[in-house]
Amino acid sequence: MKLLIQNGRVIDPASGLDQTADVAIAAGRIVAMGQAPADFSPNRVINAQGCIVAPGLVDLAARLREPGQEHAGMLESEMAAAVAGGVTSLVCPPDTEPVLDEPGLVEMLRYRAEKLHQARVLPLGALTLGLKGEVLTEMGQLTAAGCVGFSQAEVPIPSTQVLQRALQYASTFGYTVWLRPQELHLGKGVAASGALATRMGLSGVPVAAETIALHTIFELVRSTQARVHLCRISSAQGVALVRQAKAEGLPVTADVSINSLHLTDTDMGYFDSRARLTPVLRQQRDRDALRAGLADGTLDALVSDHTPVDADAKDLPFAEAEPGATGLELLWSLALKWGQEAGLPVSRVISSITADPARVLGATLGTLQSSVGQLAVGGVADVCVLSDAGHWLVRDAALRSQGKSTPFSGYELPGRVLATVVGGHVAFEAP
Repeated sequence: MKLLIQNGRVIDPASGLDQTADVAIAAGRIVAMGQAPADFSPNRVINAQGCIVAPGLVDLAARLREPGQEHAGMLESEMAAAVAGGVTSLVCPPDTEPVLDEPGLVEMLRYRAEKLHQARVLPLGALTLGLKGEVLTEMGQLTAAGCVGFSQAEVPIPSTQVLQRALQYASTFGYTVWLRPQELHLGKGVAASGALATRMGLSGVPVAAETIALHTIFELVRSTQARVHLCRISSAQGVALVRQAKAEGLPVTADVSINSLHLTDTDMGYFDSRARLTPVLRQQRDRDALRAGLADGTLDALVSDHTPVDADAKDLPFAEAEPGATGLELLWSLALKWGQEAGLPVSRVISSITADPARVLGATLGTLQSSVGQLAVGGVADVCVLSDAGHWLVRDAALRSQGKSTPFSGYELPGRVLATVVGGHVAFEAP
């Protein structure tokens, strides 16, 4: 397939490119940007006039629910949701059933994903067997099977000694450990501690649950020099601690979810289980700090935190409902909404969901490091055509994800994904 994307505003934050140009694609790679070669004869032309042509989006947190939780999502449905959202590369946590703690399971997941010819799946391996926090996994074997890092997902390690050993081992071999900072005992509530949770009679999660975990992680990073990615920072104090750690030169990166970037605890309304999320939604001062932290680079990436949940698991009292929300199809629009409200250039918005998360992945991408999250002649053609004009109404039934629950249902959001190209193949086109 030879594909020509014509007349679009090509924005590539990795190189600083921002100009009207054509993008010529052949044999799955970008062969020219600017003016197509005179002898280039495309099989297909996409007219992108008035639209943005950007690198495929990179999402560092998306659950696909396979293997083991197919009632909440199938690989087919969630990969269709990914490309509909412009996402061409996504990182999936290891908390499947069974847990991704064996090379065979990782290889099976990657094989299933590759057969679909849609988004590229980058699995995280379990840091400990069964995510039980006791015995370290065979990280070398899991890396060889395709894991880009190691995580406990939402399960904190009870033993600081085990976490220290994990970071020592990871540091020795250059692996990245992905941790969501949450103290085991303080983090068991269902809403952010505060006046609202108290009034509603909901068990609270104090900010200290995040900050205590961050202090522990940073102390261990100082002693081990392990590279750690902090998943879904949720509080103003958390942002401040990450900023201090980076200023000190610690090898840490961090992300924030689209939910925490836009919503607060008041969005729980009258016990609306769609707002039952992990991490919990905090107060407005926290949301404002997260927005500022993403804008100034303290937080490295914006993630969808895509967690499809079965309708029956949401149709329960708030405290009993399963946490999670669909997000892949909303990533571009919610990133754009943040950028517009913050007065940021669209190139900065695109960077937070392309070049910046790709930088977090770094060398773990292997041969794809020069292609993922950027547009480069000779690189793999992962491209999306975006609109930053107009608005669309979020309707549950129209979402491709099998899990339809989202606290943004009924919102009017800016921008649309018009086409997604993965490895030179048109994986999605808006009707």
